[in-house]
Amino acid sequence: MSDPIATEIKVRSKSRLLEVCFDDGSRFELPFEYLRVHSPSAEVKGHGPGQEVLVLGKENVGVRAVEPVGQYAIKIVFDDGHDTGLFTWRYLHELGRNRAGNWERYQERRLKALNPQSGPS
Repeated sequence: MSDPIATEIKVRSKSRLLEVCFDDGSRFELPFEYLRVHSPSAEVKGHGPGQEVLVLGKENVGVRAVEPVGQYAIKIVFDDGHDTGLFTWRYLHELGRNRAGNWERYQERRLKALNPQSGPS
């Protein structure tokens, strides 16, 4: 099975969504905040397992530009200055497919970081 290929990308600035359609018929609406906190950059992912960084305060992040990178990825330029990390078609598809679970885990980590005393007794 080959990796899905993006066939259409729309930046919806007002609703803060990146809409991505793929050749397998799937279509995902990915919030800018979700994309920013799940950026494939070393700044967010770290340089190896267990080095991921929790990114906070990106609720109102915008996208300045989406730039194609060859035939396999895009570079997203966020309005907070972040512009590293390539969102490959495969990674965008995974983000779309796994959005609910990824977002739930992010919210749990976020809550724990903001309220460290509210953990289990």
